[in-house]
Amino acid sequence: MSTSYEATRAWAQAADRADPLRAFRDEFLIPPHGHGQTHYFCGNSLGLQPRAVREAIGEELSDWAELAVEGHFRGKRPWMDYHEFVRDDLAAVVGAKPVEVVAMNTLGVNLHLMMVSFYQPTPERHAILIEAGAFPTDRYAVESQVRYHGFSPALSLIELEGDEPNGGISMAAFERTLAEHGERIALVMLPGVQYRTGQVFDLKAMTALAHKHGCMVGFDLAHAVGNLPLQLHDSGADFAVWCSYKYLNAGPGAIGGAFVHERHAHTTLPRFAGWWGHDKHSRFKMGPEFVPTPGADGWQLSNPPIMALVPLRISLEIFRRAGMERLREKSIELTGYLEWLVDTQLGDVLEVVTPREPERRGAQLSIRVQAGRTKGRELFEYLERHGVIGDWREPDVIRISPAPLYNRFEECVAFAEAVQAWAKG
Repeated sequence: MSTSYEATRAWAQAADRADPLRAFRDEFLIPPHGHGQTHYFCGNSLGLQPRAVREAIGEELSDWAELAVEGHFRGKRPWMDYHEFVRDDLAAVVGAKPVEVVAMNTLGVNLHLMMVSFYQPTPERHAILIEAGAFPTDRYAVESQVRYHGFSPALSLIELEGDEPNGGISMAAFERTLAEHGERIALVMLPGVQYRTGQVFDLKAMTALAHKHGCMVGFDLAHAVGNLPLQLHDSGADFAVWCSYKYLNAGPGAIGGAFVHERHAHTTLPRFAGWWGHDKHSRFKMGPEFVPTPGADGWQLSNPPIMALVPLRISLEIFRRAGMERLREKSIELTGYLEWLVDTQLGDVLEVVTPREPERRGAQLSIRVQAGRTKGRELFEYLERHGVIGDWREPDVIRISPAPLYNRFEECVAFAEAVQAWAKG
């Protein structure tokens, strides 16, 4: 953490002027508040709209109007291969090979599709390991898969309990759980970033340990993709899924994504087959036998939704220009400044739940009001009324997430000033 921080607008403004990524803020639409703009710290829930999206969607609408069905084969970006136009940039963001990623469906759908292939329970090995307090998408999906296969969640769902202050989970806890239950765990299904605490998990270390115990490994990267520089290929994970409406700024309900490690590119594991997952070179021969496209594309079911892919393409182009490493550098400093303000200016009001080590967190700080849940909800609503937008997670957590593409140091000061005003009553 920097020792040169100051809790003043002047210091923050100077830091913003020195920020090499400062111009990217102008590529996003910041919601208005009063005569100014909101201080938007909610990119971990819904990212802001890139300005270029509206025109880009208009181009596809024009092609639809002027070309109709021929738009699949003509135009600047023919629709037949449109999902391929995001592939390289998506692979770069998640640290994968292009053959390992695909933009398709939504997170929940992709999670089920992946578990069809990678959760193959037997009477001896039938359990799924998730973290205690997992996001409902994951919890509901794994429970339903366990039941679908004829097992009981009471016996086949193992929850990894936090052993650190504020609910954090250590590698030692993970190791103990695998030592105790590893022989009956078929699938380890954990997040890249835990949504409530903001803790980052070590994907590579967890994957290696789980594989030693004979487990398949998948990750929910909803809060990690676009937030952290990921190395999915090098992690060795069998699969991963994510949504694109948070840090990837692809819009509400945006198309999701999936990663399948290249060692499974020609797998014979079962899967739910769909026409668009069929080998593209023979897809239109309309044969009765399903021949999957090698790699992640082989898990596609239907032709991609063009209008949903447009915002993702635009946002990924921004990420390409900004670079994940540079974004991470700014994120560490920006979140570190916010943490410093909480500690030095708001320490009698707030406490930070998220791990303190920068390598164990992303952009998000989860905070609690020391006076308890009721006061916490009161503060959250006060901030919202005054144009400081975070989000609330039960039972008592306010999540504040300074996204490096569009948040500024001065906004962190605005957050601190708003909390101070609330505390003074």
